[in-house]
Amino acid sequence: MIDGTMALVVGGLFAIGFYLMLQRSLMRIVLGFILLGHGTNLLLLVAGGTPGRPPVLAGTTDASARTADPLPQAMALTAIVITFGLTAFLMALAYRSWRLSGHDEVHDDVEDRLIGTARERAEAGPAPDRDEGASASGRDEAGPAPDRDDGGTAPGEAR
Repeated sequence: MIDGTMALVVGGLFAIGFYLMLQRSLMRIVLGFILLGHGTNLLLLVAGGTPGRPPVLAGTTDASARTADPLPQAMALTAIVITFGLTAFLMALAYRSWRLSGHDEVHDDVEDRLIGTARERAEAGPAPDRDEGASASGRDEAGPAPDRDDGGTAPGEAR
């Protein structure tokens, strides 16, 4: 019963942590990272076996069945220290971003979006009703696009 409950708690912490890390708010990302750290710590402690058993029994020969495994406990302690350090670093980054921009939203990377668009066009291939080298406007697709202003038209074009 305890193992099933702990499995649900660990799974819930991981699910909520990953959900929060996929958000655009930096504070939600930090909270998601914290929940992932707590889920990892619980997972490591559950992997250690039944709590309350001594790590070493003196004077017994059949101690392997009754002793606790100290390795998951040491790994959980290490995970706590690493989670604390990374949380402090992420909080400093979030604070710095908030001070510079006034909010904690993560902006889209325009260059990354342009690369993704170019890759999608290259994977799609040429349109079946067009020439391979020319677009509908007569310009070469591979050539540089004209500079655009905020209105989405090329300089000199009518709106």
